[in-house]
Amino acid sequence: MTETHLSETKFADLEIHETVQKGITESGFEFCTPIQAMALPVALQGKDISGQAQTGTGKTAAFMIATLHHLLNKEKKQSDKKNPIRALIVAPTRELAIQIHEDAKPLIKYSDLKMGLAYGGTDYDKQRETIEKGVDILIGTPGRIIDYFKQGVFALDALEVIVLDEADRMFDLGFISDIRYLFRAMPKPEDRLNLLFSATLSHRVAELAYEHMSEPEVVKIEAEVTADRVEEIAYMPSNEEKIPLLMGILQKANEQRCVVFINTKHMAEKIEAWLQENGFKCALLSGDVPQKKREKLLQKFKDGDVNVLIATDVAARGLHIPNVNFVVNFDLPTDAEDYVHRIGRTGRAGASGTAISLICETYAMNIMDIEEYIEHSIPVERDINDLVFKDPVKPDLSKLRSNRKKDSKDKKGHSKSKSKGPENKQPKERERREQGNPNRMPRQDRRKKNTPQKTPEQREAEKLAALEKRKSQPAPKRRIPLRGRRDIEVPAVG
Repeated sequence: MTETHLSETKFADLEIHETVQKGITESGFEFCTPIQAMALPVALQGKDISGQAQTGTGKTAAFMIATLHHLLNKEKKQSDKKNPIRALIVAPTRELAIQIHEDAKPLIKYSDLKMGLAYGGTDYDKQRETIEKGVDILIGTPGRIIDYFKQGVFALDALEVIVLDEADRMFDLGFISDIRYLFRAMPKPEDRLNLLFSATLSHRVAELAYEHMSEPEVVKIEAEVTADRVEEIAYMPSNEEKIPLLMGILQKANEQRCVVFINTKHMAEKIEAWLQENGFKCALLSGDVPQKKREKLLQKFKDGDVNVLIATDVAARGLHIPNVNFVVNFDLPTDAEDYVHRIGRTGRAGASGTAISLICETYAMNIMDIEEYIEHSIPVERDINDLVFKDPVKPDLSKLRSNRKKDSKDKKGHSKSKSKGPENKQPKERERREQGNPNRMPRQDRRKKNTPQKTPEQREAEKLAALEKRKSQPAPKRRIPLRGRRDIEVPAVG
């Protein structure tokens, strides 16, 4: 590899279909990245690929160019079923599926191939109508793809190319049984082009490749391709110092674009409240954010309307956001692999970046697994006095969504009834019979009854007197158990 993030291999030197080559040239790409330089010559020959490369190294362009080249050079297979698709690209997250679709548009521009999207959260009928009109390439997430497939919206019997992106993430999110279901509906592995890409080629990913691919060639680009361009640093604050330290780091960054990673949604909401109260332009991206709102937040971040994106690990993969200057691990991830994917949000496509980690009291033990996984120690800066934000304004945390959910429940955990109209007041006086025992004194009257309060000594004396009285009384006669039919009692034997 040269001093840049590119290799010495030119796209023009590869035997890529002319219409795809035209899209590559118009996009301004001349040299391949290392993963493209290694994977494309093999995939263009129609051989299966099992590739390992970190995020931001050009995997998307590698499998899209190979897919388009394969479809344009092969005749479409015949099928008796409705709407057979020619290529299927499966991604673990909605954001990644959308990103792949966007990246493929300039490459497919000069061909007559049609693409479709299938991902959950929004546009169910719109996506279905697009697919029913006929698409050659379907890009999407496993759940929505299987939903449409079971309804017969499209068929897989004439599939020519299957691409699995972020295969290791499929396992993490529990999608692997869905992936196997789709594989069983496709033609045999030798009758299609199989391209699998993953950040880590673990044993379970290798097993998947062995089972559902036809003698794939393994292509590996080590993690240092991106990690050597990311400067890593760590601080060791107490739990109370974490938020002021984060605000101090963001203040010093002077509105540079930053992604802050949090482990829990509640803490993410808390961080958002603190930053907004102290004048920082930020947005929150978590798993429960509706898809349309999520896309708007990401667009605002890309456009620079907000410079701080607070995210749980839902954003750790599949988001290609250019010019992210640094990331902050507010909470150290519990999975060491997630650390690599988090810091991969910066230093993309050969750019430099900074990854800052806060080693706090709660997640300090995770640093050992992380350093063991990345095979180097992270420099720690212990002096944080000059970085801590001075006199931050405390927000009203009672307004957080997670706190409101807690307040909506009573002490026993039961949901409180909500008002269904402008007036939901109970009548002041109700019939005693509706309240329960009609002969019992109403509660408000029992409370108003003036009964003299007894001192603890008096109550203790009454207990002792009752105990003495009970001891002085003769013991009750022992009852003999009876048995028999009703009204005919016979003493039990023994």
